[in-house]
This record gives sequence, structure tokens and C-alpha cells, in this order.
Amino acid sequence: MFKTIALLKCKPGLSRTAFIDYYEKHHVPLIRSLLPQICGYRRNFIDPEGAFISEGAAERDFDVVTEIWFPDRAAYDAAMVLHARPEVGARIAEDEENFLDRRYTRMFVVDEHVSSFH
Repeated sequence: MFKTIALLKCKPGLSRTAFIDYYEKHHVPLIRSLLPQICGYRRNFIDPEGAFISEGAAERDFDVVTEIWFPDRAAYDAAMVLHARPEVGARIAEDEENFLDRRYTRMFVVDEHVSSFH
């Protein structure tokens, strides 16, 4: 498996409920239709009530941690080729304008290590 993580911020003025609703009902189906290489897609919405922030830490500038899996690096590369096509990238960016503050978007390729506990 090949994994990416994105840190995304809610558009100013949009409630948490509206943010989650739009992401789940509109953006997820769009992404799945445009990038069929994706084999796993998880959204981890930050619960501000349960957050722990160390004293002096920078302010949190994201509202969701998104995880996207691809079967392998080749599938990821193929998805990025599609994403780079103007008609695909423009559709994604246009939709993101409805619910994200795109100035804060960060996406990373990660090397995931999992511990199992018995």
C-alpha cells in the first residue's frame, strides 16, 4: 500500500456540521469518480472539545486529517497524472472552494508503520 495524508482547513464561516456534510456528501464522491486509483479514503475530523495542545504550541491550522491509500506507487503516480490534467485539477479546486480554505492545504506522502498489540 502507498499512503498520503492531507491536512485541510474549513472555509471561514462554515460550521463544523456543514463542513463535514459537504465533504462527505459532495467532495468524497467527486474525488472517487475522478481518481479511481484510490483504494482507501479516510477523513479524521478534529474534535475541538477533545484536543490537547501543549503550552506555547502553534495554533492548529487544520480541521481534518485526510488519509488516502493507493495499491502502490504506480497507482499514486497515475492518480497524480490525472490530477494534473487541467479539466480534473480545475474540478477538484472548484469544489474545494466550497468548503476548504485552500491556503492551508498540505499533502504528504508518508511511510506508515503500524504496531500490533495483543
